[in-house]
Amino acid sequence: MEKIRITIADSHFLSRKGLSVLLKENSDFILLSEAISNADLINQSKFYKPDLIIIDYTSANYTLEGIQQIVKKYPKTKILAITELQSNEIIAKGLKIGITSHLLKDCDQDEIIEAIYKTAKGEKFMCGKITNAILQEKSVNSDEYTCSGMNISEREMEIITLIAEGYSNKEVADKLFLSTHTITTHRKNIMNKLGVNNTAGLVLFAVRENLVSPNHFLFSSSN
Repeated sequence: MEKIRITIADSHFLSRKGLSVLLKENSDFILLSEAISNADLINQSKFYKPDLIIIDYTSANYTLEGIQQIVKKYPKTKILAITELQSNEIIAKGLKIGITSHLLKDCDQDEIIEAIYKTAKGEKFMCGKITNAILQEKSVNSDEYTCSGMNISEREMEIITLIAEGYSNKEVADKLFLSTHTITTHRKNIMNKLGVNNTAGLVLFAVRENLVSPNHFLFSSSN
């Protein structure tokens, strides 16, 4: 496989050094640079064009607006956020502007490494606390949720979107040129990952992730 080229964006020295050690221990990763501010990150992205940026957008000298600039200028670069506990509103805003994946700083090494691989491929990878917080409209500092990683592939996101738009399993299968059995299996796996047990839960996730607009349900005559 091609090596994953990474920039670390964090104003905290210890956080940067901790991540740099982790990256240098894995031969699949190349650490291109370390940025300490929005302006620094934008300049480095222009020069290096990393495959992946690992960022703490809550650290000093960073803003979500800075990430938005990166996403617009370099759409092929994926964003993995690793932050302390944040409100549901902040996390939702970050995901909306283009953060691909989101972990908390208390996630373990294996989870971070998995998130790097998945995010570099364009797949979403969320800390379990974050996904559940978004689904339940609760703050992510709730102790009732674990921090286990949750990977939703591009195919699964596509299926979630179609289900949320009101298509049946057979209709989804026809649109994606797959068998109905395959879609049924995907659907069960998705629901297990998200911890939901009905279509309403899938719809809520789709709305939270901006996969579908809430207006779809207000004006669609079929729902």
